[in-house]
Amino acid sequence: MNLNSEIENKGNILIVDDLLENLQLLSNALLKLGYTVRSVTSGRMALKTVKVKRPDVILLDVKMPEMDGYQVCRTLKADADLSQIPVIFISALDDVFDKVTAFELGAIDYITKPFQIEEVVAR
Repeated sequence: MNLNSEIENKGNILIVDDLLENLQLLSNALLKLGYTVRSVTSGRMALKTVKVKRPDVILLDVKMPEMDGYQVCRTLKADADLSQIPVIFISALDDVFDKVTAFELGAIDYITKPFQIEEVVAR
């Protein structure tokens, strides 16, 4: 088995966050662990990207301009072809209302910032 096939087997992750620092931090850490990572800075870009190559999981920020993470998740879950993609919210919003909203929209998990990369990988 070659290195490339081992990396592909780890999983394909799409990270959606409007802050480049957050994208770099998560991307670098997940790449080092052998995941395939794609990053986009807006909800609209995320929706276009998932149609081109479907990720195994989406790490999605809530607060973004134009289209927030809740709108992105709602749109994904309304599309029969995309509704089964697991969504994990990663957000600085730590209010119960925000977490409940995420789960009601179909998210499988909700991680609050600041986070530890070990927690992200475990979830």
